[in-house]
Amino acid sequence: MNDDLIPKCEVIPLPGHQMSFRIDGNEVTRWHYGQEYPRPFFYPLIGPSGETLTRMGHPGASNHDHHRSVWFAHHKLMGIDFWSENTQATIRQTMWFVINDGETATYACELGWFDGHDPQPLVRQELIVTLTPLGSEEDGRPEYTLDLQSTFRPTADQIEYQQSHYGFFAVRVAKSIAEHFGGGRLTGASGATGEPDLFGKPNAWMDYTGPVVLDGESERTTTREGVTYFDHPQNPTYPAKWHVRADGWMGASGCRDEGLETTRMEPLRLRYLLHIHQGEVDPAQAEKIASEWAQRPMQTVTRSKQPHQQYEIVNL
Repeated sequence: MNDDLIPKCEVIPLPGHQMSFRIDGNEVTRWHYGQEYPRPFFYPLIGPSGETLTRMGHPGASNHDHHRSVWFAHHKLMGIDFWSENTQATIRQTMWFVINDGETATYACELGWFDGHDPQPLVRQELIVTLTPLGSEEDGRPEYTLDLQSTFRPTADQIEYQQSHYGFFAVRVAKSIAEHFGGGRLTGASGATGEPDLFGKPNAWMDYTGPVVLDGESERTTTREGVTYFDHPQNPTYPAKWHVRADGWMGASGCRDEGLETTRMEPLRLRYLLHIHQGEVDPAQAEKIASEWAQRPMQTVTRSKQPHQQYEIVNL
C-alpha cells in the first residue's frame, strides 16, 4: 500500500453515533451524538501521553452529570434551560455536512436546539471542527488544536440568549488536573492563577494544566499536560469573562453581564480553540497560537458543485 495515500488526519464514522478524530492513526478525541445523551460532546480529549485530559462528570457532585468532557450548551435561551439535566430541552445533531481528511481534518455538522415540545428547533447550530497537529514527537503523539466555529441561526426572526454564567462552550478536565482534586493549576492570559483571581475576570485565553498518570509495565509515573482554551477576537464579548472552578471546570461566559440577541438575518457566530499540550502552559506559545488563529477566516457550509460532494466548506 502507498502510505502517501493515507491522510495524516482523519475523521472516521463509528457505530453508535460517534466520530473518531485521529492523527497518524491514533485517536485524539471522539464526538458523541447519540440520543441517549441530552446533547453531543467530545470525549476523551487525549494528550500527547496517550491519556485523557478530560472526564465525564464532576468528581464530587452527582448533580453535575451534564459536565461531559467538552460540550456546547446555554442555561437560558428564551428562558429555556439547555444546560442542566433538569430540563426537557435537548441539543441534537440533525445531519452532518462534510468530512475532510488530510494534513488537517475537518468535520461539519448541524445541531438543532429543541425545547422539548416543538418538533422544529429554536436554533440551528452549524458547527465546523478542524483538527490540526502541531509538530510531532519521536516516541509519542503530537500536540494539536481543535478549532470550533459555530453559527447559531434562529428559526424565528429574533431570539435571545439571556444573561447567564453558563454557556456557550465548556471543558471539564480530568480529576488529576483539577486544582482541588489533583495537582493542577488554572492560568489566564493575564498571568493570574487560581480560581479566586480568575473567576469572572476577562482573559483572551485560559489554561488548565496538571499531572497525568502514566501506566508503565513495572511502575506508574506522571507527566504534566494541559488544555489551553482560547476566545476569539471576533466573538461579541471578547475577551470573555470566565467561569472557572478549582474543581476542574472552565468556560468562556458569553452572556455573563448581559444577554445576546441574534436574528435570522444576522446570526450569532462564535469561535473557540483548544490547544492540547505537553508540560506547563507557555504564555509566549499561547500568544503565538492566538495571533495565528485570529488571522484565519471564519468559514461556513454551502452546497457543492463538485461531483460526489453534496456540501463544502468555504471562507466567509
